[in-house]
Amino acid sequence: MPADPNPRPPTPPDLRWHDLRGTDRPPTTQAFVLDALRRAITTGSLAPGRPIRQDAIAQELGVSRVPLREALKTLEAEGQVVYRPHRGYAVAELSLDDLLEVYRLRALLESEAAEAAAGRFEEADLHRVEEAARDVERAADADDLVGMITANRRFHFALLEPCGLPRLLRIVRTLWDATDAYRAVYYNEGANRERVRAEHEAILRAATAGEAERLVALLDEHRDHAVAALRGTIG
Repeated sequence: MPADPNPRPPTPPDLRWHDLRGTDRPPTTQAFVLDALRRAITTGSLAPGRPIRQDAIAQELGVSRVPLREALKTLEAEGQVVYRPHRGYAVAELSLDDLLEVYRLRALLESEAAEAAAGRFEEADLHRVEEAARDVERAADADDLVGMITANRRFHFALLEPCGLPRLLRIVRTLWDATDAYRAVYYNEGANRERVRAEHEAILRAATAGEAERLVALLDEHRDHAVAALRGTIG
């Protein structure tokens, strides 16, 4: 088939600030740039393997190259972008091996956190978990993947934060930051979105009852279902 004599240029990434429910623009320029890049990667606007054109992105966001470089260093440390000598940064390719390693680490750390948190939930903690679960449902109904990912993160950390293990939670947050793009792939399927809603309801009931063993088991199943679904997509 002959090459198109007038090939279309690649669609520029969508880096506009999306005002999500209950969120404001980040307080610093670097945080703003980091959030915009994460959203672009999560939604596929910056696709796996795609080069990151720093000049164009800085211009679109209305920032200098300095906060952009710092944001890219953070994303590189998280494994979301890679630096190639003489070629610059590119979005990391999705990797099943990477996903399996991250989820194995999450299983170990989050089980510890959930078990500790189960005996410490207060009414305000459970209210935050329930509110986040409802936001996940609203975003799912609206086919808003970014909103669903944001609310899902709030749901899980509202569950884990009462554990009183701040160092452990910092590591867990880094692991979550590294896998948002995988969640976007998972949530693309309507059946997966429905499964997430049902599993969140069961997790919330176990947390409300203070059933530590059941809470840990349900969270394990929740992660395992996501990995099983993604095996067929990125394996």
